[in-house]
Amino acid sequence: MSQDPLHIAFVWHMHQPLYKDPISGEYVLPWVRLHGTKDYYDMAAILEKYPSIHQTFNIVPSLTEQIIDYCEGRAKDKFLDITAKPADELTIEDKRFILSKFFFANWENMIMVFPRYWELLNRRGFHSYDEGIDDASRYYTAQDFLDLQVLFNLSWIDPTFRETDRFIKGLAAKGKDFTEGEKLKLIAKQMEILKSIIPEYRKLQDLGIVELSTSPYYHPILPLLCDTNSAKEAMPWAELPNSRFAHPEDALEQIKRGIALHKKVFGSQPKGMWPPEGSVSEQVIPIIAGEGINWIATDEEILEQSLGKSIKRDGIGHCLDPYILYKPYKVSKDGKELSIVFRDHILSDLVGFVYSKWDAEKAADDFIGRLLYIRDSLGDNFKEHLVTIVLDGENAWEYYKNDGNDFFNALYSKMAQNHLIKAVTISEHLNEHSPTETLPKLFSGSWINHNFKIWIGHIEDNTAWDHLSEARDTLASFENGLMKKNKTLKQEDRLKLEQAWEEIYAAEGSDWFWWYGEDHSSMNDIEFDDLFRKHLKKMYLLLDKEPPAGLDIPIISEERVYEPLARPTSFITPVIDGEITNYFEWLSSGRIEIEEGGAAMHRERKGGGIISSINYGFDIKTLFFRFDFAKGIALSDIKWGFTIDFIHPKNYKAEVDINGLNITMASILGKDAKGDWVIKADIENIAVKDVVELAIPFKNLSLKSGDEMRFFITIIGEGLPPERWPRRGYIIENIPDKDFELYNWRV
Repeated sequence: MSQDPLHIAFVWHMHQPLYKDPISGEYVLPWVRLHGTKDYYDMAAILEKYPSIHQTFNIVPSLTEQIIDYCEGRAKDKFLDITAKPADELTIEDKRFILSKFFFANWENMIMVFPRYWELLNRRGFHSYDEGIDDASRYYTAQDFLDLQVLFNLSWIDPTFRETDRFIKGLAAKGKDFTEGEKLKLIAKQMEILKSIIPEYRKLQDLGIVELSTSPYYHPILPLLCDTNSAKEAMPWAELPNSRFAHPEDALEQIKRGIALHKKVFGSQPKGMWPPEGSVSEQVIPIIAGEGINWIATDEEILEQSLGKSIKRDGIGHCLDPYILYKPYKVSKDGKELSIVFRDHILSDLVGFVYSKWDAEKAADDFIGRLLYIRDSLGDNFKEHLVTIVLDGENAWEYYKNDGNDFFNALYSKMAQNHLIKAVTISEHLNEHSPTETLPKLFSGSWINHNFKIWIGHIEDNTAWDHLSEARDTLASFENGLMKKNKTLKQEDRLKLEQAWEEIYAAEGSDWFWWYGEDHSSMNDIEFDDLFRKHLKKMYLLLDKEPPAGLDIPIISEERVYEPLARPTSFITPVIDGEITNYFEWLSSGRIEIEEGGAAMHRERKGGGIISSINYGFDIKTLFFRFDFAKGIALSDIKWGFTIDFIHPKNYKAEVDINGLNITMASILGKDAKGDWVIKADIENIAVKDVVELAIPFKNLSLKSGDEMRFFITIIGEGLPPERWPRRGYIIENIPDKDFELYNWRV
């Protein structure tokens, strides 16, 4: 068998929403700064230890702009301003803000590693409701607040700096009783790290260790900019906005601007592009290719849809059609051509969502084992083949111990020593192996379920698109009017138009639409909604026009369908014993996580209460739930409970009360003829130990196959306010029939 290595391409997508308020100029959230000190530098710098591991980093231009803003002193955020404020000068509002926001960090991996930080969180309590904050603030001294100011920012600095930087290492070792001088020096260190990010990427690029690719400037969904009707290809049932948005010229401008900034900052024309959210369509091919881009990447489901054939996998995720998935293709339209590669969905998600719970060495061994399995499955004919892994480059690592450094060191050292696999950049592979097969078509969709459901089709999404269409039409009409009046525009009019178009392009970004609709929710939904509408308001104000009254009305609604992190994919049969008996017991279940921050786009949990996550699933007769406790919760010390409200097709409640490790009540409630809640049945199969597990027969909820079940969950702790899962809206699942697994099995 050939000893040539199989090529592996990692693409790390570096992106944050545009947090800058277009009217005040203030950054409303601090995640560019904090991910800058924790993730952006070290994700690249670690490769200096492993120069044979070549990787691709896709850096979104609007992120680059925000990093530069901080480096050049133009970016101000409230989190930073309140950090810098002397602790003995903090106002009541400042203290409320700190106690509410300065625990936005992963509790297990970022707070508990600092005993003083964990102590301060325990003193505040595990909830951040207003009344509790006001009560807690009375028990914090000025030194407590000073320590919290330091520890919040220190926790968002990568652990490698706590090992190598003398000052940061000393600060971490000191652990408490910090001084104002130390705090100001820590802020200066933050700026020092931020200023090193772009030079580090340029250095690694010049050394040939990394390839830097780009995206359109403000991270818009390109197919929807070209034509919102393109959503119909994957979603023929979708309700689209009242106003059709079809401006391929905006897609072109976003690409041009992104490439221009990339060349200015990194000194070279990018060869590749990650279209935002892996969103592609045939219409975008000539637009991207026409600007000198050679390759793009998207998800394997787009490949399936484009070829009209499924990619088969076995029960543990191994690809059974490696000759289809693991190679680049060509796509062409109107005489323009691009190379395109497709991410392995399973491998990418293992890194992004699964390995964080594993021992670092075992995770690295599993990953490499999967790569070697792919190589073996290709036989001797693998030289043209490429395994592509694409995921967020900043959002997963807080869920790993030591910010993922243990995992990466284990993985990269093993890869560097294994001559059967070779980590390459996308362009390195394409330079050696140009694609030989052209796709018959390029399906219009994104990396999430090969459609655009997250960004269009919901009433909130459609309302935002209609606001955007109206604003853009107003600006285009205003510009045409000026051009008719003046052959040569005045400098002030030209500047006004440039600024107004900038607001339109910013409002076209995907991030605003991400939070509209039922798919995602966070503690910062209101801020994102406000920022989107402010970009459009600013456009009108620049034209000396009164913004439409509708832009003063929040788009976000309270009640909506919520899309959980994962949905059930096959039947499960867990042992109801309060223990996670094995990894596969709940593998195919649905999963709900409460989001409490704004850092990550998919998994942005910054804290929590009693429960960290909830799994649910079913077999043909029974509905199962599993409640996982937050780290650090002392079960013997708490009285708590939960209610599962089933609100459709009939009203039922599952009520459970727990005292430590004892279940004191577990019942199904329904309404009697008078409309009062009464006990209909006991929940007989329930256990609490390491987790809470329970089973509810569908018949006890009057549910049958084919019914649409809607539910939400409320967690109630003694002395704490109710905590609703999901925060707004409800989850919908269809009660399965015997063919459920056939529908969900990817054949």
